[in-house]
Amino acid sequence: MNATQNPSSYYIELEDKYGAHNYHPLPVVLDRGEGVFVWDVEGKRYYDFLSAYSAVNQGHSHPIIVKALTDQAQTLALTSRAFHNSKLGEYEKKITSLFGFDKVLPMNSGAEAVETAVKLARKWSYEVKGIAENSAKIIVCENNFHGRTTTIVSFSNDPDASKNYGPFTPGFIKIPYNDLAALEDVLKNDAQNIAAFLVEPIQGEAGVYVPDEGFLKQASALCKQHNVLFIADEVQTGIARTGRLIACHHEDVQPDILVLGKALSGGMYPVSAVLANNEIMNVIQPGQHGSTFGGNPLACAVAIAALDVVAEENLSERAENLGQLFRAEIQKLIEKTDLISGVRGKGLLNAVLINDTPESKTAWNLCLKLKENGLLAKPTHGNIIRLAPPLVITEEQILDCVEIISKTISEFNKA
Repeated sequence: MNATQNPSSYYIELEDKYGAHNYHPLPVVLDRGEGVFVWDVEGKRYYDFLSAYSAVNQGHSHPIIVKALTDQAQTLALTSRAFHNSKLGEYEKKITSLFGFDKVLPMNSGAEAVETAVKLARKWSYEVKGIAENSAKIIVCENNFHGRTTTIVSFSNDPDASKNYGPFTPGFIKIPYNDLAALEDVLKNDAQNIAAFLVEPIQGEAGVYVPDEGFLKQASALCKQHNVLFIADEVQTGIARTGRLIACHHEDVQPDILVLGKALSGGMYPVSAVLANNEIMNVIQPGQHGSTFGGNPLACAVAIAALDVVAEENLSERAENLGQLFRAEIQKLIEKTDLISGVRGKGLLNAVLINDTPESKTAWNLCLKLKENGLLAKPTHGNIIRLAPPLVITEEQILDCVEIISKTISEFNKA
């Protein structure tokens, strides 16, 4: 077989033969993207309702971000941090001013940024809070997803993420998500040894699980009361996805440490960041943490452009308004079918709950039907389908996508 006879099969077989089998993709081979649309190698167009796990909030191939990337790539791409570069300070000033922090530590991937936040919190706990060395603990939530490094999977309760990867990194306490009483209990009993509470404002991989109103605000207050750092992992929820610049802003919470990634570059290049104020960030001195690529000129130029697009195109407001419209329209569908039992989310980070067991193939099969009808989405946790289009989507396009979903459900019920 070659690429001209059956392009999709050809490329899928190449991946299957030469690539590690660490993903189970939908059987579609994408070749081009623009705005809310992607095209496969046969030329069929789809609405993208995954947005590369919310990395492409600004839409595929946004011309402003593409120009920033290409212009900088032709000028200076990488120096390492052995030298200063002319883009880093400009980027640092922009991101710290925008999010309200004194300092930023630039990294590349979301997992790297979470690891950085863990290290930073531990170092602060020893050097500022005064916890005895090697005794610091970090509180995390069950069903979290913060990445796939050895340390991060050490506090995952997903067997696919952790089984046969031990021995694991100690120093983490797991509590149920959205459980203030559990958080308060741990803090009351052991606050003197606790460095931080690491939490996703919305658990995306767990199925877009939105906590109760007030959870973040009260959790942050409890942390302050016990001199424990509140770390918000907004790699997926940040950069306008949920209808605010960061999801914590829905409850007027300013984290002690903020972790960003994904849409920080508009999906154009791996860029992540850890933000904190001087009292926390200044515990890290030269040689104590770093990255060859972190803060490179290309990343900085792309991130500046990506943040500019969010502001200039009012993507937070767009996500807020269109998210409300989308959930209202999906709710109307729910009243007409037994296939979907609920919809939840904030802004344009949403999920529909399929009325079947997590072990069933119903959600996967429904996603295959959606693909046939021109919309790409992917199940998470078996019976939940995450629906997260680029934030540049229009109201007309949202309604068109609701019609595709409605048509697919109707066909699925008849099959």
